[in-house]
Amino acid sequence: MTDTFKALILEHTPDGPRATIRPLQLDDLPAGEVLLRVHYSGLNYKDGMILQGQGNLVRDYPHVPGIDLAGTVLESADPRYRPGDPVVLTGYRVGETHWGGYAERARVQADWLVPLPAGYNARQAMAAGTAGFTAMLAIQALEDHGLQPDAGEVLVTGASGGVGSIAVRLLARLGYTVTAVTGRTENADYLQQLGASTILPRADLADAPTKPLLRERWAGCVDTVGGDMLAHVLAGMGYGTSVAACGLAGGPQLKTTVLPFLLRGINLLGIDSVLCPAERRRETWERLAALLPGHDLEAMATEIGLDDLPHYGEQILAGQIRGRTVVRLDPQVAGDS
Repeated sequence: MTDTFKALILEHTPDGPRATIRPLQLDDLPAGEVLLRVHYSGLNYKDGMILQGQGNLVRDYPHVPGIDLAGTVLESADPRYRPGDPVVLTGYRVGETHWGGYAERARVQADWLVPLPAGYNARQAMAAGTAGFTAMLAIQALEDHGLQPDAGEVLVTGASGGVGSIAVRLLARLGYTVTAVTGRTENADYLQQLGASTILPRADLADAPTKPLLRERWAGCVDTVGGDMLAHVLAGMGYGTSVAACGLAGGPQLKTTVLPFLLRGINLLGIDSVLCPAERRRETWERLAALLPGHDLEAMATEIGLDDLPHYGEQILAGQIRGRTVVRLDPQVAGDS
């Protein structure tokens, strides 16, 4: 095993982080119980923020970003994992406070790992990644609060993005009637292929509602946007229904009233994928793999290399990325391995 590997390194400059690709040594990696050979990573909205130096998510430089990774174990000090075991890692602030997946090697804590779900290869697991895991958590939260397929229209905001695309596909697979919100009308056919029954222009929901309560329309919602759109959605939820909030592309502020909660008994459910408990994490990955086969994910995924990340990081923040973007780290691993 060579001690040298390639990584994308963020260096702090007065103008913000600067990304370079250069070789590192194993001794450069942070402490951890398990050494991994990384096959694939992914590009998420948070990765875009980190690459652009937004949100103060990274405070120590130099830094290897990448909040997702899939690979195989090279060395392990933990008996749960042995060399050759395929694993997935999302969350635990990897790629933020701990070096992440944009390198051919990673050293991490064993508790952060999940065995690669049956039916997925490394590329397919990263085509799901944090986005798929979060979408599955959101849908399970809605189900836990009473959502059933015959309840009516389920809304997905930011539907062309990673979380939104997978949420549309999962909800349709489970038998729900899905309304997809997008600001890019050119993606209507794509969203209908994923299973959306109705495509709603973003402009219809983009502004804060004119009244604290609107016509009851939605039986549930997976919201990836936040901001004024979430306020608008809350005003139009049906009695006793729930919104699973899992994104802030529209901003972190929420300008609403308590009336939807007091007069309609609405639930606003926060979805956290970062510190999700280990047992629920494993169960969620297993259900995701069962509901969303690898070939479904292939249709949503675009593959790039480390060199492409700065450009694609800008694109995802601008809302120009459709579906999922996977980042190939290991040139010796075939896409169907």
